[in-house]
Amino acid sequence: MDIMYKPVIDSAVKKLYERYPELLERFGEIGMQKCYEDNVHHFNYLNTTAAAGDEKIFVDYALWLNNVLISRGMKSDHLIDNFQCIVEALEESDIEEAGRFQVYLNAGITAIRENDLASQLRS
Repeated sequence: MDIMYKPVIDSAVKKLYERYPELLERFGEIGMQKCYEDNVHHFNYLNTTAAAGDEKIFVDYALWLNNVLISRGMKSDHLIDNFQCIVEALEESDIEEAGRFQVYLNAGITAIRENDLASQLRS
């Protein structure tokens, strides 16, 4: 993982925990570290997507991850909010790929919402 993304990931995790202080109460510092590690994975997929130039790579990852999280009792909103915090952190950064990464993150958010809506309509 490139060290240049650390400030963005730190900022995204901080934003998420400011919005949801109950996360710190519920999961403690270990949970915050796990959140950081999860964001490292998100950036690995963002890098892979950028290298391939194919937004579908990140969208497929976002949908897969959302299904995994739902199966573990989480809600789609958790992942969407995390992605949104990354988008905001990227806005405040000077990372060259920020704009591209934001496009991929927003595509992932849209795909998760559309998938959730389709699931609700099938129910």
